[in-house]
Amino acid sequence: MRLAAVMGAVLPVLLLAGCGADTAPVKSTGTSAPPPRPAPRVVRIPARPPVRRPLPPPQVQARPGTEGVIGATGADLVRQFGLPRLDVMEGDARKLQYSGSACVLDIFLYPAAPGREPQATFVDARRASDAQGVDPAACIAALRGTARR
Repeated sequence: MRLAAVMGAVLPVLLLAGCGADTAPVKSTGTSAPPPRPAPRVVRIPARPPVRRPLPPPQVQARPGTEGVIGATGADLVRQFGLPRLDVMEGDARKLQYSGSACVLDIFLYPAAPGREPQATFVDARRASDAQGVDPAACIAALRGTARR
């Protein structure tokens, strides 16, 4: 019992003494600031001007039933379908949107060459009721019938 009491008193002291045994004493230099670090080396690489490449010609959608629309200019499309519901310009591209009870037709026009008037290269058609895709040729035919009345 006496041994247990001595061990109970000595053991915590021995454990605490072992905690500080690995650290070396800190020498005071008289200042509390760390030594200055050297400035990072900055390497400047001159910027190269962007490479200007000519734009590729637009990919023209060729589907049966889109004749007279694909390749048409904006003025040609207005003659065929009337004034569009939407006429959106984005950069050098243009989107005309026509709608009727049967469908909504989006016609995308892109310039074939710089400075030329944009021509229709792609069409997309969907039902007006639920936006499900429909045959563009059928939509074009339905909208042409509506425009001629």
